[in-house]
Amino acid sequence: MFKPASLVLLALAPMAAFAQSNDLTGVWQGPYTSDLTRGTSAKLTPWGQEQFAKFDGKQDPCLPVGVTRQVNAPDPVEIVQTPSRIVILYESWHIFRSIPTDGREHPKNIDLTWFGNSVGKWEGDTLVIDIAGLNDKTSLDTVGHPHSDQLHLIERLKRTGPKTMAYEVTVDDPKAYTAPWKQSRVFQLKDGLELMEYVCLENEKDRGHLVGTK
Repeated sequence: MFKPASLVLLALAPMAAFAQSNDLTGVWQGPYTSDLTRGTSAKLTPWGQEQFAKFDGKQDPCLPVGVTRQVNAPDPVEIVQTPSRIVILYESWHIFRSIPTDGREHPKNIDLTWFGNSVGKWEGDTLVIDIAGLNDKTSLDTVGHPHSDQLHLIERLKRTGPKTMAYEVTVDDPKAYTAPWKQSRVFQLKDGLELMEYVCLENEKDRGHLVGTK
């Protein structure tokens, strides 16, 4: 049966887009992940168990939440890709990460920060992001799984279809967990979706009720 050329082109368009399998550009949305350890081999050390038992869910709602909790959120993220850098824009907390992919290593004597230092590289069609220099002021997820300032993360992002991207994070923290462990999920491409403004302080009423604040 003869098909008009326009229909053939429309049918091939998603396949052509996926042909650029190392192109992560776009707005993506993943599932809300409240417990990063669910379905994994994660096992807390005695120190980790002690910290987990202390978690009461209270934290300043406007402070940064760290890499894993940022990715765990259900709000969309936008990836902007250039030949030597990946920029990830998060709707939640209006945070961004700028990640060089030009082959550089982590700087020596990294200052510990909320989001650490990220460097990326391509392994075939998979973007591998190495994150070091993270402080211990956040938890891995909203249920309170802890980490220390020895935390080291490896993220892997891979385009798996016209509308899908596989995401995997390896958590390595010898102070909090007995061995490194991995968690994975799938992000969906959201064509036409734009990130919205996220303002934390507008009409914020929780700060005065938090323990340990003035």
